[in-house]
Amino acid sequence: MNRVVIITGASRGLGARLAQYFSDAQFSVVVNYNKNKTKAEEIAQRLRENGSDAIAIKADVSKPCEVNAMVDMVLASWGRIDVLINNAGMVNDNLLIKTSDDSWKEIITTNLSGTFICMRVVTEVMAKQHNGHIINISSISGVHGQKSQSSYAASKAGILGLTMSAAKELGEYNVRVNAVLPGYLLTDMGASAVKAMNAAKE
Repeated sequence: MNRVVIITGASRGLGARLAQYFSDAQFSVVVNYNKNKTKAEEIAQRLRENGSDAIAIKADVSKPCEVNAMVDMVLASWGRIDVLINNAGMVNDNLLIKTSDDSWKEIITTNLSGTFICMRVVTEVMAKQHNGHIINISSISGVHGQKSQSSYAASKAGILGLTMSAAKELGEYNVRVNAVLPGYLLTDMGASAVKAMNAAKE
């Protein structure tokens, strides 16, 4: 039986590339999405045409009920979860003084709380399996900060702390927890971040 990977935010950008990578590695792939159903289903279909098991599942990672439903669907289909990649995220760059309460909450809820919720739900499955690997997509901004990225950097720094703590808790269950810290990538979100930072300087 193929190993199973859930990739959140996999309808575009880095998530879509990761879906292809794990498909090539003979994983069964869950293409998670929140809004872009058409694109997510196109990706899943392309993976199936390449000979992989793949399904697109809608779930807002910041809502526990939707994450639980996604995990239940995966277990009903394949019976296990071997890898979780917490890739779903958003950026809404602005200078600190111009960042609204709503914008701050949206970034923290999606990027940090969403990662926490997915980890909490999937950890229960992996602990019972006594095997699994969680990979959280943080950012170099979470270490060094970046002008016009106070909320985004805070969310990504939080992911680093969450990752290190979870790794110490879950090692006894043979569950590895790691974080990846990309710099700027040529994705839609990366491009929008550059535009927003340039606009904030004006």
